[in-house]
Amino acid sequence: MAKQKNRTNNRQSRRSTPGHEDGEEMTFYSRPRIDRSPIKAKNRNQERYINAITDKTLTFATGPAGTGKTWVVTAMAVEALLSGDKEKLIITRPAVEAGEEMGFLPGEINEKFDPYLQPFKDVLNERLGRSHVEGMIKSGKIEAAPLAYMRGRTFRDAFVILDEAQNTTPTQMKMFLTRIGANCTVVVNGDINQKDIKGESGLRDAVRRLSYIPAVAHIEFRRDDIVRSGLVAEIVQAYDRPDHELREME
Repeated sequence: MAKQKNRTNNRQSRRSTPGHEDGEEMTFYSRPRIDRSPIKAKNRNQERYINAITDKTLTFATGPAGTGKTWVVTAMAVEALLSGDKEKLIITRPAVEAGEEMGFLPGEINEKFDPYLQPFKDVLNERLGRSHVEGMIKSGKIEAAPLAYMRGRTFRDAFVILDEAQNTTPTQMKMFLTRIGANCTVVVNGDINQKDIKGESGLRDAVRRLSYIPAVAHIEFRRDDIVRSGLVAEIVQAYDRPDHELREME
C-alpha cells in the first residue's frame, strides 16, 4: 500500500514541475522547453525588421534563407496573440514550390498544406508548446491555408503572414493585400532570387509599387545577415557566383 502511494506521489510530482504543460506526464528526458525569452535582434537588419513589424501595418522582408525572417515574425505573432493585441494568426503562402503544385500531393487540403506550414510550427511549438499550438489551431486562433483560400476574405484583428511571396503573381499579391482590414499586422516574406514561377513576381512588383506608402516598410536582408550558420552563408554565396567564375575554378 505504501509503495502504491509513493508511485502516485511521484507521478503527481512530475506533473507539477514548473514549466510543464498541463495534462502531460513528464520525465527528466522529456521536459518541454518552452522559450518565452524576449525577442532580440542579431543584426541591424533584424532590428529594423522587428521595428517595422511593430510600427507598420504592412512589412515586406526580402532576402536569402537563413536570415531569421520566419523565426522573428512567428515569435512576434505569438507575442501579439498572448498579449491580446491580435485575436488570431493567419499563415498563408502560394501552393507552388520548385515546380510542384498541391494537386499532386496526397490527402485532404489540411494534410497537403501541412508540410508548407512546418517551419512556422517549429517556432510556434518552441514559443507556445505543442499542446497549446494544437489547441489554438483547433479553436481557429491559428489558421493556415493556401493563398487561393484568402480570396473574398477581410483580415481583422489579425496577424497575417504571407510566406514564399516571390511565388505569387502580381494579381495574387493584389488580391492578398486588398484583404487587409482594421487592426491588422501583415508581413510578407520572400526571396526574389528564388522564384519558381514564370513571369513577374508579385513580391517584386508590390515592393516597387508600395514602398513609398507611410504604413509600409521594406526590409532587404543580405547575405551577410544570415544567422542560421556559417555554412549556409557560404552556400548562398557559392550559388550567387556567376557561371563564368565557376568555370574558371574548374
